[in-house]
Amino acid sequence: MSEVAQVFIEEIEPGMKASLSRTFGEEDVEAFARITSDVNPAHLDEEFARTTVFGRRVVHGMLTASLISAVLGTRLPGKGAVYVSQSLQFRAPVFLGDTVTAEVEVSSVDARRRRVTLVTRCLVNGKVVLKGEAVVLAPARNG
Repeated sequence: MSEVAQVFIEEIEPGMKASLSRTFGEEDVEAFARITSDVNPAHLDEEFARTTVFGRRVVHGMLTASLISAVLGTRLPGKGAVYVSQSLQFRAPVFLGDTVTAEVEVSSVDARRRRVTLVTRCLVNGKVVLKGEAVVLAPARNG
């Protein structure tokens, strides 16, 4: 397991950014389907997927969105972050084999309440496939 960052509320400022990238393959999609019971054939059955608007299998939207959770929980704020809310707009499909980059950027900080609001997005080849906004509770230096 890689190192997990921890950025305290006292250190967080608007404009701070973090990201990570991952390529989603067959095993990822199958594992997500098993874990969530989302066995929609658009994700799992190539023959069926060819009949959809996308013409081939797509990665689960929530699997793509989970990368945002990974950035928040391991990079910014990282260790001790607690999700409060997340809005999502799915803008384009993610296909098996695509490399997704999840990015977050701090838009506002409420230090008194330890709440951080972040603009969130996922990109494939520079194209936004998902966008939204997250609110998290950030850890404080003194508990």
